[in-house]
Amino acid sequence: MAELKYWLWLATRQGLSPVGALAVLECFSTPERAFYGEKEDFEVLPLPAAAKQALLDKSLDGPNRILGDCDRLGVDILTFQDSGYPGRLRQIADPPMVLYVKGKSFRFDEEAAIGIVGTRKPSQAGRRRAEEFARALVRRGMLVVSGIAEGIDCCAVQGALRAGKPVVSVLAGGVDVKFPHENRFLYDDVAAAGALISEYPPGTPHKGSHFNPRNRILSGLCLGVLAVECEPSSGTMLTVNHALEQGREVFAIPIGLDEQCARGTNRLIHEGKARLVERGEDIAAEFAGRFPGKLGLPPERGRPAGDKPVPSRPRQEEPPAPPAPSRKVIPRKEQKSRFTDDELDILAAAANAALTADEIVEKTRIPAKRALSALTMLQVQGAVEERPGRRFYALVELEG
Repeated sequence: MAELKYWLWLATRQGLSPVGALAVLECFSTPERAFYGEKEDFEVLPLPAAAKQALLDKSLDGPNRILGDCDRLGVDILTFQDSGYPGRLRQIADPPMVLYVKGKSFRFDEEAAIGIVGTRKPSQAGRRRAEEFARALVRRGMLVVSGIAEGIDCCAVQGALRAGKPVVSVLAGGVDVKFPHENRFLYDDVAAAGALISEYPPGTPHKGSHFNPRNRILSGLCLGVLAVECEPSSGTMLTVNHALEQGREVFAIPIGLDEQCARGTNRLIHEGKARLVERGEDIAAEFAGRFPGKLGLPPERGRPAGDKPVPSRPRQEEPPAPPAPSRKVIPRKEQKSRFTDDELDILAAAANAALTADEIVEKTRIPAKRALSALTMLQVQGAVEERPGRRFYALVELEG
């Protein structure tokens, strides 16, 4: 407990960013040593003047008050050097020095965690998709991480809870400050089934300036982020950018081109920054190899979970898919107006066999980034479908 107050002292220095706090730790090794540092010790640090001045404030009244609040509210404190601190989060460029946790403890590095984010003013379809994806993901063994803001965040949280599974919400204020007011009932539900997490001490209001820093924690805890609906310039895009910078996977749900809420997600797909997904199982399958015991296949429909499966022959390599006789034929005169040259080459390559992206790149000699972008647009247009094993097959036939 004595050491903990020095962590709280370091984490609450005004003007000291997470990156600056890391610099202090690198210099002094522990917050306690930094606490007893002198003015000349801080002069060598690459910090703004305000941060150096804040390090000279040796009052522990604030940390002691936080400790009392956490004890009263049943809030756990994780410091950057604790063994339970998520390794994924420790590896980002600007990890929080302290995390406040109300609810269950999670070993995030052993969890197939996925963030679900989106607009605060979604369409009815977007609300439904967020809840359905969250339900599907947790039923496959993934851990949903979101906020509790109105809109997509709220729907994702409700989807996980209604499936009877835990969910984690990362907050832009204290874990005891219920915001927005209309979602106050969710705080207790999330804390009971999962966890509320924040880098801000109890009692901290949810400020606009806190949301982007919060977003880096949300993506940092996860393997990837799913964008449901968003505008090109939005908080969701900030979270996506954090995810990309942190080397996380990004997924997006395609939406009709005429809908306003589609602009952000469709742009992510078009630019190759996000992988198009249509079901929660698409995301779970992406990580199944890394978490085989956690993300096993769900029981087959029509057979009770306890029944023994019928023995089957060893799985063989998927044979080339035969051309579908009902495929729509695209007349030669329409091909150039409907598809780019890259898209036409891919349609020709995948006409008679379901190919992986690598096989398409090898056959067409199109650079990988361009090939992935073209594949995404072909899926959006309904000209190509993705089959098991991440293989792509043309749904249209080009007139010769």
